[in-house]
Amino acid sequence: MLNCIVIMGRLVADPELRTTTTGLSVASLRVAVDRGYTRPGEEKQADFFDVVAWRQTAEFVCKYFHKGSMIAVQGSLQSRKYQDRNGNPRVAYEIVADRVSFCGSKAESGGGAPAGGYSAPAADTSSYSNAGAGDFATVAEEDDLPF
Repeated sequence: MLNCIVIMGRLVADPELRTTTTGLSVASLRVAVDRGYTRPGEEKQADFFDVVAWRQTAEFVCKYFHKGSMIAVQGSLQSRKYQDRNGNPRVAYEIVADRVSFCGSKAESGGGAPAGGYSAPAADTSSYSNAGAGDFATVAEEDDLPF
């Protein structure tokens, strides 16, 4: 089975950080994602997604993102059943964030945020050598390829 969602948009409000009774950090945020197509003469439309981030991801979001920040979220879509104030059954859909990344310029993110966001750590390239032009052989176009 597969449950994977990726969105990129702007935060509608500042993320809200809370702590569970067991001490886990959890952040709630709402992301507005513009729709790809607008008919001529019509106003742009957007979809609004509720996102929940846990632990270090929650703390990262609340530290470096604010209302209006461009954000990319990768995670899974989950549904939750509850009863409203009148006792009517309701279903809420939210994205549970696995990874969060910056999308805007440094000026938009406040400049103090680490490059690359809280996604996969940068690869260590210290063991790679820089190849020079003499390290490659020229293959004539009329010859067969050597592989």
